[in-house]
Amino acid sequence: MINGILIASLIILSLAILACLYRLIKGPSMNDRIMSLDTIGILLLSIIAVLCMLFKTSVYVDIILLIGILTFIGTTALARYIERGDVIDR
Repeated sequence: MINGILIASLIILSLAILACLYRLIKGPSMNDRIMSLDTIGILLLSIIAVLCMLFKTSVYVDIILLIGILTFIGTTALARYIERGDVIDR
């Protein structure tokens, strides 16, 4: 029962990533593309967490933390680039 629910949630999360990929490619503005890229990172975190529950292991928790940090840094850098045109101040 629980395995079926976890597999269904993996399918739903995968479909959500496909929808975000469409917005990433066809997004009318840069803000839409950044938001979809951030959402894809969050959905990847969710997929890995569901896989942890499905496999009954905590091995992938480090990967979840790494993707979370990289998603945050990437979103911050892209937002700074849009705002200032520069990522690193000199």
